[in-house]
Amino acid sequence: MDSAEHNDESREAAVSLAERVDAAFAADGALADALPAFETRDSQREMAVGVAEVFESGGVLLAEAGTGIGKTLAYLVPAILSGHRVLLSTGTKQLQDQIFYKDLPALRGALEVDFTATYMKGRGNYLCLHRFDAYRAGDELRTATDEGYVEDIAEWARQTDTGDRTEVEDLPDDLPFWSEISATSENCVGTDCPQYDECFVTRMRRTAAESDLVIVNHHLLCADAAVRQSAYGEVIPACHYAVIDEAHQLEDVATQYFGVSVSTYRLERLVGDARRYLDRDVSDTPDVADHARAGLDRIERLSGQFFAAVLTHLPSAERTRLDADVLAPVMESGRGLASAVRALDDTLGPLADLSEDLRSLRRRVRELSDQIDFVLDTSDIGFVYFLERRGRGLFLRASPVDVSSIVRELLLDRMQATVLTSATLAVDGSFEYQRSRLGVLDAAELQLASEFDYANQTVLYLPVGMPEPRAADFTRAAAERITALLEATRGRAFVLFTSYANLHDVHRLIATNSPFPLLVQGTAPRSVLLRNFRATPHAVLLATSSFWQGVDVAGDTLSCVIIDKLPFTPPSDPITAARMDAIARDGGSPFSDYQVPLAILTLLQGIGRLIRHRQDRGVLSILDSRMLTKGYGRRFLASLPPSPIVREIDDVEQFLTRKGM
Repeated sequence: MDSAEHNDESREAAVSLAERVDAAFAADGALADALPAFETRDSQREMAVGVAEVFESGGVLLAEAGTGIGKTLAYLVPAILSGHRVLLSTGTKQLQDQIFYKDLPALRGALEVDFTATYMKGRGNYLCLHRFDAYRAGDELRTATDEGYVEDIAEWARQTDTGDRTEVEDLPDDLPFWSEISATSENCVGTDCPQYDECFVTRMRRTAAESDLVIVNHHLLCADAAVRQSAYGEVIPACHYAVIDEAHQLEDVATQYFGVSVSTYRLERLVGDARRYLDRDVSDTPDVADHARAGLDRIERLSGQFFAAVLTHLPSAERTRLDADVLAPVMESGRGLASAVRALDDTLGPLADLSEDLRSLRRRVRELSDQIDFVLDTSDIGFVYFLERRGRGLFLRASPVDVSSIVRELLLDRMQATVLTSATLAVDGSFEYQRSRLGVLDAAELQLASEFDYANQTVLYLPVGMPEPRAADFTRAAAERITALLEATRGRAFVLFTSYANLHDVHRLIATNSPFPLLVQGTAPRSVLLRNFRATPHAVLLATSSFWQGVDVAGDTLSCVIIDKLPFTPPSDPITAARMDAIARDGGSPFSDYQVPLAILTLLQGIGRLIRHRQDRGVLSILDSRMLTKGYGRRFLASLPPSPIVREIDDVEQFLTRKGM
């Protein structure tokens, strides 16, 4: 290295990361020079510097970045310039796509920094070569349509570099046999696999281990952490710096992945896989194989009896909290099923060395028998036990009541620096709620208001005369106000409900006379509904929880967001009830300390669908009279953007006329 190069490196080392990031966001900086749409925003620059500082000093940064700030660039630039391997976890695939396919290519040119990035999805998105070969060689009865898809996948498998199923055009989302051939951790045989080196997941992990940026979503992040203690399934490489975007979703996702689930589907897969492996791999010891097949027949019979008893004797609600009394009518058949699964472990012992699949199967059998015992026991107060009915499936689940210590141990404590960010993190001007839920003991804090001018871009319509949500005439009154609002805005609205029941009742009341195209959640996939909404003039979308966040419709296509009720999680929900019980045991107020903060954050996500750009304008409306009649309503009002409140539909019409809408 010559002296000039050495001096250049010395000068760069003398300039802190925070200073380099600050310079990049300046009015005459690298981003302004290279990105045509870039405009300097003080709040974005402040957040970027805050991220850089925590990357330099270590620790945790809690950063609430209101809509319009541009938080994605605010953490990507310091991540790139840091020179560290940084794990970027998002709440949605859409944001993963935006980062990988749009933001990073733009920043590579703007910053003139050479960096690499890997986009990682959940294991179930990838083809397992080992299982696919076994599936093709098996004698399963397949339809002509399925055979066609098998051949399409085989042709693609010979050419693909990633094994990502989205590369196969026209492959149905609900392809019946995909679960048989995907690279899920449950089926993975790890380094024993004969195709381990060629495995798409192995290759993805090796690529990620050599990349500067590793882009995942919260589901993969938590699923990976949950199997980290096992020899199977971990795919995310070690990273010591992390950015968790849409961090308000992390608690719910962690709750899902750090629990236990025993389901009809899981038993069916276990029995089906075991029969295939025995037929394929066991020939020299037919007596032992026949004994194992008899054990599988017993498991199948007892599983059918157990889940039939669950259907008959347990409550028919979609989610039912379980305890010893509720489970008493099915306990004997459940214990019998666990015993049958455990007996299969002993039977498989002499066969386990015959193939890597049989060894993996024995591991699955031991794990399943232990987990059946665990969900039937219901005695660990750290878990909430519940039955979930979903489609034709029955799921007995045990989920952690409090994931704060899990998130701290498996994520925060493993990182040198972590940024937790979202447009909605603070409640009542404080991060205390998220700190307690996510196990954040010590952190820097940054709360940055939205860049949008809500005082001029919006009004908030809180109609007079609305009955309380529990009143018998609430739905009819809501339908009347919604109809009047849609007439004023000429459609172009999201109507967001807290339940399917409310959605269907209102739809029934307004559908007959509505002059506007009504798109209803459940009638088409989410992506199709959004595409149709954007393409259909004056459309109205009626939807529930999945449209409250992660949806971006810019411009006059969306000019009104209506919310029927404050989005309190029902106290009858098993997880909510268990968390409220835990807070009460600790001397807190379940309603004030948990239900209200959670509802505020959900409400903010919902109303955040309206204004996505500086040019957007429109009407926000909340039909819940408790906003003004209950003491806790003041907490909701104080958390909302500073939109002028109007009470009459005439005021809404005047605003729209004034704005030329």
